[in-house]
Amino acid sequence: QVQLVESGGGSVQSGGSLTLSCAASGFSLEAYTVAWFREVPGKDREGVSCVSSKDDGSVYKESVKGRFTISKDNTKNMVYLHMTDLKPEDTGRYYCAAPNNVRQVTCFLAWWRYDIWGQGTQVTVSS
Repeated sequence: QVQLVESGGGSVQSGGSLTLSCAASGFSLEAYTVAWFREVPGKDREGVSCVSSKDDGSVYKESVKGRFTISKDNTKNMVYLHMTDLKPEDTGRYYCAAPNNVRQVTCFLAWWRYDIWGQGTQVTVSS
């Protein structure tokens, strides 16, 4: 069964750090482009970061550049999102996602490009 499971969310104060983890089962993340999204009630799900299956190139939403780092550990079949200098506007439920198509090597921060989703992990940043 193809599955993604996120973990590592929590409540932190502004300026704090968290590392989110995304564990895959049923398929190898090494062959897939993987993205992180976040969602706040009443707003569209927004792309935060993506790591391409081609050369592990990464893309970031402008507001998180310099603060968030996406990485892959192919030996563990995991993708991580290391978040530093967190701000209240980073609050949301964070999801990792992968496309069904292994040939999608381009990093898109558009949710409709992805087919496989985890259940999400909540991040709350207080001021």
